[in-house]
Amino acid sequence: MRLMRYMTSVAMVALMAGSAVAQTAPQPTPQTAPAAAGSLNPAAEQAPAQAPAAAPEFQLSDGVLATVNDSVITGFDLRQRMLLLIAMTQVQPTQENLPAISRQALNNLIDERLQLQELANYKDLRVSDQEVDEEIGAMAQEAGITAQDYLRFLEQGGIRPQTLREQIRTQIGWQQLVGGRFQSRARVSRSAVDAAMRQLNEAASKKQYLIGEIYLEASRVGGQQAAVNGANQLVQQMVQGAPFQAVAQQFSAAPSGPRGGDAGWVVEGTVQPALQAALDQLAVGQLSRPIPVEGGVYILYMRDKRDGAAVNLVQLKQVMIELPETASPDQVAAANTRLEALKPQLTCDTMLARATSEQGLLGSDLGESDVANLAPQFQQVARSAEVGSVSSPVRTPLGLHLLAVCGRRAGGPQAPDVRAVENQLFRQNLATLGRRYMRDLRDDALIEYKQQ
Repeated sequence: MRLMRYMTSVAMVALMAGSAVAQTAPQPTPQTAPAAAGSLNPAAEQAPAQAPAAAPEFQLSDGVLATVNDSVITGFDLRQRMLLLIAMTQVQPTQENLPAISRQALNNLIDERLQLQELANYKDLRVSDQEVDEEIGAMAQEAGITAQDYLRFLEQGGIRPQTLREQIRTQIGWQQLVGGRFQSRARVSRSAVDAAMRQLNEAASKKQYLIGEIYLEASRVGGQQAAVNGANQLVQQMVQGAPFQAVAQQFSAAPSGPRGGDAGWVVEGTVQPALQAALDQLAVGQLSRPIPVEGGVYILYMRDKRDGAAVNLVQLKQVMIELPETASPDQVAAANTRLEALKPQLTCDTMLARATSEQGLLGSDLGESDVANLAPQFQQVARSAEVGSVSSPVRTPLGLHLLAVCGRRAGGPQAPDVRAVENQLFRQNLATLGRRYMRDLRDDALIEYKQQ
């Protein structure tokens, strides 16, 4: 089980040594500004951050800040979670971004309280200390230190080890609950996999972008302007070295958030126009400026891009009437009329049988071919016609043809894998069901915020 393993030992020490450092907040991005805010160094996911300059610590009351049903959240709880969030993301705390960090940490605490209350209803679902220890050990191993040193770094930064243990225990339990409760509903039907494969193969010749995404939902961060301001702060921090994956995992409301913002390959024309405009401008390794959309703000990271599959394979069947190049216009017109009348009656399944049952028709299965290797007259149909459709008559030196496109897929190393597509759809379904579960818990809960 992989939870949040993006912080390093040195980064924790550096980030926890101080509490807040004043920096100049970025100004709202003009509409005419370039899409890119800067380039990211992939090595930043593993590299330690530099220690911030000393600055006044943020102050929080130790009283009750909020209640979630019968569970209280105190100022101490919030401070602990803010420190842990800063350590996880390596975002340098500033006077400008502390309110956003505080809001995100409070949202996380509220969700965690709701999850704990729901987990209490399942007496047989208990996360052992060993499971928590194993996860901490795995996190420490990725940081290149021992679990004991890992927890000691937390303490040096003012974070109780119990804070991390409680968070991990809840995350493991929640993942087990969601997986156990919704696994059967998240299963992917064969028809859904086939449909996804068709879409991928249809899009194989289009431009594709491997992207990371962060989505700040306006309703969760205090409104659209707060989302824009927060996104500007995050962009500045990531350009300065905060790891994209860690920031996405802590701040993003997109389904890809738990995976570090990994949105996979995105096909040209399948995203909102504002996002497509940014994708067209970003170079590999560049981070976008905040992109406002209805309901929130996106930040995109261009991990890679490609022009599409080099090999596009298509399955064709045909019915034809032989006509030499010397055929008269009347002969061509007669053949065209006959094929047009026959066309509505043909499918990929019936085409060959129908051709053999009528005199003067020839039918053949052309098999699967690279579009580039087909006769020039066939290539347009092979590239653009919908799978399962039958073309209008196509003239070649051999005669007049009706072509049925019976399948299309990408070839070569970029060809989609059925098992990978099925697994991705399953994860998406499970994530969607988990988000609905949390939304229902929030809707049914009594959440009160105390005035400070």
